[in-house]
Amino acid sequence: MMTIELARFRVHEGAEDRLTAERPAMVAALHRRFPGCLAAYLTKGNDGEWLDVVLWRSRAEAEQAAREVNSVPECAAWFRHIAESGGLRHVEVVAAWTSEGAADSVNA
Repeated sequence: MMTIELARFRVHEGAEDRLTAERPAMVAALHRRFPGCLAAYLTKGNDGEWLDVVLWRSRAEAEQAAREVNSVPECAAWFRHIAESGGLRHVEVVAAWTSEGAADSVNA
């Protein structure tokens, strides 16, 4: 069963540009090390809080990645931009719907 990982955090002042610029390399390295990573969406709320939403093939793969993610140099380097963690949560996908081409239409 697919799992969604929700990671809330705040970014160090002045680090937002670097956070977003380094994101593609970090996600590529994450996927190489943990192929169960199916998609990742970085969001930012109006209150300045960020939410990283990661889709995993299974809870076991999500939990393994959570335990070992700091062993991926690009991930460890990206985490230096995080000033404050609001926690990490895994939830099971019990129903899903996607529009054909929806992922292609997102301007990231």
